[in-house]
Amino acid sequence: MGRYEDAFRRSLADPAGFWAEAAAAVDWYQDPQVILDDSNPPFYKWFAGGTLNTCYNALDRHVDGGRGEQHALIYDSPVTGTAKTFTYRQLRDETARFAAVLKGLDIQKGDRVVIYMPMIPEAVVAMLACARLGAIHSVVFGGFAAHELAVRIDDATPKLIVSASCGIEGKRIIEYKPILDKAIDEAVHKPAATVIVQRPQATAAMTARDLDWHELMAAATGLAPCVAVDATDPLYILYTSGTTGKPKGVVRDNGGHAAALTWSMRNVYDTGAGEVFWAASDIGWVVGHSYIVYAPLLAGCTTILYEGKPVGTPDAGAFWRVISEHNVKSLFTAPTGFRAIRKEDPQGTLTAGYDLSRFRYLFLAGERLDPDTYRWAADLLKVPVIDHWWQTETGWAIAADPMGLDPKPTKPGSPTFPMPGYDLRILDEDGNEAKPGDTGHIAIRLPLPPSCLPTLWHDDEGFIRSYLARYPGYYLTGDGGYRDADGYLYVMGRTDDVINVAGHRLSTGEMEEVLASHPAVAECAVFGVADELKGEVPRGLVVLKAGVTADPEALAAELAAMIRERIGPIAALRTIDVVPGLPKTRSGKILRKTMRGIANGKDEPVPSTIDDPAVLAGLRPILLRRNDPG
Repeated sequence: MGRYEDAFRRSLADPAGFWAEAAAAVDWYQDPQVILDDSNPPFYKWFAGGTLNTCYNALDRHVDGGRGEQHALIYDSPVTGTAKTFTYRQLRDETARFAAVLKGLDIQKGDRVVIYMPMIPEAVVAMLACARLGAIHSVVFGGFAAHELAVRIDDATPKLIVSASCGIEGKRIIEYKPILDKAIDEAVHKPAATVIVQRPQATAAMTARDLDWHELMAAATGLAPCVAVDATDPLYILYTSGTTGKPKGVVRDNGGHAAALTWSMRNVYDTGAGEVFWAASDIGWVVGHSYIVYAPLLAGCTTILYEGKPVGTPDAGAFWRVISEHNVKSLFTAPTGFRAIRKEDPQGTLTAGYDLSRFRYLFLAGERLDPDTYRWAADLLKVPVIDHWWQTETGWAIAADPMGLDPKPTKPGSPTFPMPGYDLRILDEDGNEAKPGDTGHIAIRLPLPPSCLPTLWHDDEGFIRSYLARYPGYYLTGDGGYRDADGYLYVMGRTDDVINVAGHRLSTGEMEEVLASHPAVAECAVFGVADELKGEVPRGLVVLKAGVTADPEALAAELAAMIRERIGPIAALRTIDVVPGLPKTRSGKILRKTMRGIANGKDEPVPSTIDDPAVLAGLRPILLRRNDPG
């Protein structure tokens, strides 16, 4: 039995024993009294009775352990042409100083602080300072629309909001302060104050409510100590994107989060103290929380805060520059970033001139990793490309190829196997386990492992209704997929991306895999639209690689023939359009649901998470065109 198999088996047979061993890597003020408190299912608690401080584990213990001069945070901002490095001691002191500022503003354990900031060091400092005091932070993606921010303010009821004068998206400067002011005006709950980081790219007009970050820090006296919190106390609230009505505030506890993330850095990512880890994401998303801020620092790594894009800042070689300059060992990003790089530089010529010799791993998650992108990245970089799958709700990988534990042979399109603690099942409509190869609902048998959400913020009923009610005793991921005869997991997309064509349930993800395999296609999207005869039929959109020209009608016919050959004529994918780009969220997810709604004639609102509204506006006439009746 391999190390992975042994760890996975132990995690299910003896979860308390397995996670007690993992939690030994965390510094506790008071050791946990009950590792897994299962006295009130489905509300399970990890490490009950234990007390700790997440900021102490992320910063102070490394300074106290003699590694204070090691680099903790590298800020790399091609959009402003600036870079800055913080040692563990410097980051600890800056965090403790801002924690003292927060104390002076009457922020105490359990208070909520909303953070609405761009990718600047002050955002990381603000998150860690909240953790230092036991305050609960709720980061809202910088640039979110005022209404979405207002809804989150009303749900979290923060005592304070920390923001900045502006963010920078490529070449666009987005002024945050007018958005923030409008959100506060709309919200029923009013924060006592706001702290604003003035950036030189745009100066915000200040009101009586606003306090200047730099002035507060200059006047701060002393460094605030860490406050002990219960393992089961919330560390943060993170709202799932695209919510309507009452938002879903995912709660992350302190103890389970610290234990699981520390375990994941060594066992999933094979990256440890003194090594450089880069998650090319945003702190507004769960990846940014887990793998820009907390996990690398908990493990004593150097983490990179990158304010830029995979292309356009300045070109498609941006990632190779960062890897080379900062000696990155492991990169974690979304497949859409690599599709963008591949589109601009299909041959990967921009890697020339950069030293990638210390680069060991590429981890991809957040969107389905199509086999063609997987192979392109693996061939170009000559390192393992690890597709792994997880959710905002879990905070770390549900399934992965564990590089530090026991790497497995990879299969294109599969995130490999479930990680320890995740008792993963494929269930049919009636709740029975599906046979290997049969697609069903991906569910996880309770209890969920540490770091997964214990509930939603002030909404236990919503937690049960959203995740647990469909299959009692299971957490429903909302994703569909299957496991093959070897046990490899295949995640085929959200269950609402499974369409019903004339009574046949078909995965749009499988169709996307076929389209993406064509040598002219850089990226694609397939979604279902209503059809009077068949109930639903698929529509396809493809984006060509840079420098590729093709006759749209001839290419569409060729792609449709590939679908018929590999999936069968029942797939009925006949309408395929070549488009200049696909609408995405700022985290890189393609807006399939929005496109589906438009194509079905709905008055679909433009999501607040959209990266470039002009792309969606340009697609509307194509989406509204009558479907090919076949």
